[in-house]
Amino acid sequence: MLLTSPVLDKVPQAFSSASAQVATIDKKVFLIYDLQKILPSEVRALTPDEEKNVSEILSRNFGFSIQAELEGKRLNTTYGIIGQEQHLARFPGDNMFTHFQTSDEAEKYWNFGMAPGLGAWRYFTDSSGTLTQRDIDREKYYIAVQTFLAPGFDSNPKDYTDFFKYRKMLVVNPQNGKSIVADIADAGPSPWTGKQLGGSPEIMNYLERFDGSQKGAVLYFFIDDPNDTIPLGPVNL
Repeated sequence: MLLTSPVLDKVPQAFSSASAQVATIDKKVFLIYDLQKILPSEVRALTPDEEKNVSEILSRNFGFSIQAELEGKRLNTTYGIIGQEQHLARFPGDNMFTHFQTSDEAEKYWNFGMAPGLGAWRYFTDSSGTLTQRDIDREKYYIAVQTFLAPGFDSNPKDYTDFFKYRKMLVVNPQNGKSIVADIADAGPSPWTGKQLGGSPEIMNYLERFDGSQKGAVLYFFIDDPNDTIPLGPVNL
């Protein structure tokens, strides 16, 4: 899969224009351009040097620490194919009629349906009465990643499970520069699917991964946020 984008057509023009014109070019264009120089033409696990370079580019652009490895733990890959996921039940009894905060949300995301099973950490809260905005956001901006394929997982599954639970990650569509802070709330998909992770309907829509195949290449790196100061959701440069 080639990493190409019509947005990159602006880059040569920018470099041949006056400095004042260059300054007006969308920062996303330069992010895409920088990533284009590093990412391979096919979607595969990045080399350590590639990961290091991507981590530095993302950290510099977004202003917070973004890492391929955190606390000695990492996933099986940081560059993979993301696929469409369904909504997750946030509390016992949550369903499509109770799931949305506004009619606009319901109209936009109803058709994706509710997953038949629970997320990896089961419910986000005990009941509708204890549901907080934090719980809502954790489900709205969740990703499913292959935690079970993480190096070292089999030797200490509890430690790894505790680490991955609601862990924040930056997910980037390298073709358009759109980026979102997500949390890990499910495990999967299975390797036989050919996908490395899944995204909530809201994440897929924001990243513009809503074509007929409902999938595409993304970068996904850990966010080092020990004080929990970085909110979930879309993030701008």
